[in-house]
Amino acid sequence: MPARAIGTATISFGLVSIPVKLFTSTESGGEIHFNMLHDACGSRLKQQYICTKDGEVVDREHTVKGYEFAKGQYVVLSSEELKALDAVATQSVDLVEFVPATAVDPLYIEKSYYLGPDKGGERAYRLLREAMLDSGLVGVASYSARGKQYVVMVRPYEDGLVLHQLRYAEEIKEWKEVPLPDLPEVKDAELQLAKQIIQQIASDTFDPRKYKDEVRGRMLELIQQKIDGQEITAAPEAPQGKIIDLMEALKASLGVKAAGGDERLPAIAAATEPAAEAEAEAAEAPAKKKSSRRR
Repeated sequence: MPARAIGTATISFGLVSIPVKLFTSTESGGEIHFNMLHDACGSRLKQQYICTKDGEVVDREHTVKGYEFAKGQYVVLSSEELKALDAVATQSVDLVEFVPATAVDPLYIEKSYYLGPDKGGERAYRLLREAMLDSGLVGVASYSARGKQYVVMVRPYEDGLVLHQLRYAEEIKEWKEVPLPDLPEVKDAELQLAKQIIQQIASDTFDPRKYKDEVRGRMLELIQQKIDGQEITAAPEAPQGKIIDLMEALKASLGVKAAGGDERLPAIAAATEPAAEAEAEAAEAPAKKKSSRRR
């Protein structure tokens, strides 16, 4: 069954205009939601608005919207005034610049939509896709819809185009806010082992179909057990292993992988042992010299 468009827009670059249709790119309903119930009778509860001043229950028809401009002080806006504040929905995606495809960090991507050509825009639609593919560039634009203005990115995808709604720079926290202590130097032997582990599980492509939401599946299974009249019991927590030595943990990782059928891994681990032992001996050498001098 063909997807239904959720909206229309016009992509423009230079004097070229391309009418397009927007389609959702994701399926909703994947998350499991629970409802609040009355423990006495099991009936579903309703939310109510309670006035913080007099404690009265306020019906929705008696609510207004206000902006808190100071602590406890609000300016009330009418529905007409709220409409005036909304951004004008131009439905125009005006590509103001093209940047390398790798220039936009995935951290900025908030939502994604498929773009299909609308009537009369098929040729220009394909032209834009081919031009971006050949150049390795993607388009960046401003887009106004549903009372808001967005910054978006348009890029080739499969045999068409996709639109990514991006976050504004001020919505992204600075990395420097993350407390990061001085990190110790990495030993060459450790680095070689880590690279070997990575290479053993590396793939040329990413196939999302390999990954399933096992937590959701387990939750649905347990909920069904409850529906069938069975009790739900918590699974015992898996024991948490403690990493005592980084080098030993790396070697053990290779050993675990080797148990899966890769006969090269024990040899890889063994080949790195002399280097690790040499480093350990070098670290112990100053201590041995000091003890010999004392004697």
